Amino acid sequence: MTRMRNQKLRRQIVFEAARLMYTRHETEYYRAKMKAARKVCHGWIKPSDLPSNHEIRSEVQRFALLHEGDQRDDRLREMRIEALRIMRLLKSWRPRLIGSTLTGFVRQGSDIDIHVFTSSLEAIIGVLDQEGMTFDVERKFVRRWNRQFVHVHIQDRFPVELTLYPPDQAHVAQRSSITGKSMERASVAELEKLLGTVYSDLDLEDEVFQAENRVDRFHVYRALLVPLAKVEQSRKHHPEGDVLYHSLQVFDLACEELPYDEEFLLAALLHDVGKGIDPHDHVEAGLQALEELITPRTVWLIRFHMHMHQLKAGTLGLRARRRLRQSEDFEELEILGRCDRDGRVAGAPVSDLDDALDYIRDLSHRYG
Repeated sequence: MTRMRNQKLRRQIVFEAARLMYTRHETEYYRAKMKAARKVCHGWIKPSDLPSNHEIRSEVQRFALLHEGDQRDDRLREMRIEALRIMRLLKSWRPRLIGSTLTGFVRQGSDIDIHVFTSSLEAIIGVLDQEGMTFDVERKFVRRWNRQFVHVHIQDRFPVELTLYPPDQAHVAQRSSITGKSMERASVAELEKLLGTVYSDLDLEDEVFQAENRVDRFHVYRALLVPLAKVEQSRKHHPEGDVLYHSLQVFDLACEELPYDEEFLLAALLHDVGKGIDPHDHVEAGLQALEELITPRTVWLIRFHMHMHQLKAGTLGLRARRRLRQSEDFEELEILGRCDRDGRVAGAPVSDLDDALDYIRDLSHRYG
């Protein structure tokens, strides 16, 4: 009986730890297992009694198959092609693809993990700058290995993490935290071979070419938003000042209302981008600039956000009111209108533009 009870507890810990990993509430196996064990067992548990990382990973994959279906296979293929594109750019530093993109165990929010072997962070940054990529550098001390690791996080269609190692470690085997065995990793040539085998009907060079020329929508958003800092507004209606400052206030207020609704948050941040193009018809100008870069729901929220001011003032016609109220997104439109009205406070603290875009990009990777 005790053995059966222990097995049941173990399965419950596996399930809860996998749920934490899949939803990205935890990213490390040990922390996920310990948190799950405390919840299931209502107290402390010996680390030796915890399930293995492999058990957790298998359960995470079950979650992915259940919730993502065929989309998971499409995303895996696209992530592998993107990995090849990045690795070709960094070929001089013998890049190696590791992790879920190589093994196929991807889920929502998975990133592309690549090891590069160089003693020059500046050389890597130079290539990324030349390609116009958005990235940040993280230096992280890992007590377990008693050393500092340098990571470069690239913000693109898929998140990419580069980890820098000394050149003389290119042929040193590394062990997986999941299996304890030598970590699977692939060079450029090995990844090309894998893609040719798994996706035999794929025109690899054409796919890489398309990936190279695919527009990152967040770069376009930023390009449309930055000039708004120089677009002043009527102090009568906008005492807060320029359009970018107003847009960031609206975004922050929207985050307080619906923090996980990417389409709504984009509407809040981008609703006035047209003011930098055509201030006389800023709504249509903005929607034309954003064409195919936002969803139909975000388009609808931006297109009718001005109607909420008319509704508040009592000047919106009966037909228009009825038409808007028939939409399943009318409640969100009302919230957007309220955020738009309230986001006009002089001197109010606001998020940094890049932080706002990173927040929405992260939502896209997690739940998109």
